[in-house]
Amino acid sequence: MWTNKQQQTEVPSPAPSQAPAMQNAPASPAVPARPGAPTARNLACLGQSVQIKGTITGSEDMQIDGRVDGPVSFPGQRLTVGTSGQLNSEITAREIVVYGKVTGNLRAKDRVEIKKDGSVVGDITTARISIEDGAYFKGKIEIEHGKAPAAADSRVEEPVLTGAN
Repeated sequence: MWTNKQQQTEVPSPAPSQAPAMQNAPASPAVPARPGAPTARNLACLGQSVQIKGTITGSEDMQIDGRVDGPVSFPGQRLTVGTSGQLNSEITAREIVVYGKVTGNLRAKDRVEIKKDGSVVGDITTARISIEDGAYFKGKIEIEHGKAPAAADSRVEEPVLTGAN
């Protein structure tokens, strides 16, 4: 038995040194093989110490952690306002995710998300919206549907209103 324990002790010691080598080797090919995993796309970042007064536009995803005074437009992209981000801006983007503070109107083609510590003071126009518990929002929300669903919604509303009278 004593000999078996020594062999068991010796067996695991080479295994951990081989395990990291095995983990490192498949890790590189596994990233491209998983299409659902987040990948580093074209993402521009404005750091926490950056302050901009003026217009910002672009055609890549953007994360803003600094301070911006002026319109921000990323019409086909995702704009993320980081936890330290402070925007006094009219914002237009495909998706807008707010972890920080925004004062101004938001217009998103797809969706707006206000995270738990996020703050938005202004009107929001979007197709979908998510406001987490703890988030601050003051303004109005307009849900913008495509032309076909809006026509279908108006047809559904009329009988409901007529039936209630």
